[in-house]
Amino acid sequence: MIPIKSEKDLQMLKRSGQILSAVMRKVEKSMRPGITTLDIDRLSEELILKENALAAFKGYKGFPATTCVSVNEEIVHGIPAPRVLLEGDIVSIDLGVNYQGYFSDMAFTLPVGRVDENKRKLIEVTKQALDIGIRQARTGNYLSDISHSIQSFVEGFGFSVVRQFVGHGIGMVLHEEPEIPNFGDAHLGPLLKSGMVLAIEPMVNMGSWECLIAKNGWTAITKDGLASAHFEHTIAVTDKGPVILTE
Repeated sequence: MIPIKSEKDLQMLKRSGQILSAVMRKVEKSMRPGITTLDIDRLSEELILKENALAAFKGYKGFPATTCVSVNEEIVHGIPAPRVLLEGDIVSIDLGVNYQGYFSDMAFTLPVGRVDENKRKLIEVTKQALDIGIRQARTGNYLSDISHSIQSFVEGFGFSVVRQFVGHGIGMVLHEEPEIPNFGDAHLGPLLKSGMVLAIEPMVNMGSWECLIAKNGWTAITKDGLASAHFEHTIAVTDKGPVILTE
């Protein structure tokens, strides 16, 4: 059962998303060679608390940090540490906010200084894939129309979509129904209805879609060691089309 949000719920979720977007913009401005992934985590938590909100990820199923910070071949769930970001790295920041019991979720991948053309293209394609997926989040479409549009676009550039991790519904808890894969055939699954709120998040690998889990039990890394990128927005399905709440 996919929850349908009331107008009040949508207003509160939009406020949560606005807080998260503002935090992420400030985190983005801090990105530079020499910063550590732990610096990013501390800044994120400080900014969230200043907004009288809570970090949605910290302690969730035992996750030890505010922010997922994943570097290069790390796909998602990277745990912040004293690791220094170097020129040529790419870093994915995934962050969630709990504002008065309403959750929002967002991610982006950034270059650290100058990166090679392959990494830059990977980032660009993943960001565009998110935009394409969001456009399919319309009343009357099927859930898998989102999935199919992302996969078709990504694979057209010779990249692959991660299969083991998916997007999700979101609202009064961080993860709600439905799961939203980034692959699959079109016109399948539930029909999208006004009031559904979804976290759409393509995770795209430069090489194979296969991944491994690191010894820390959390961080997913590409099996072939090639780079990965990740973008995410929380969106509302409305009669007038998709509305990005984390913007």
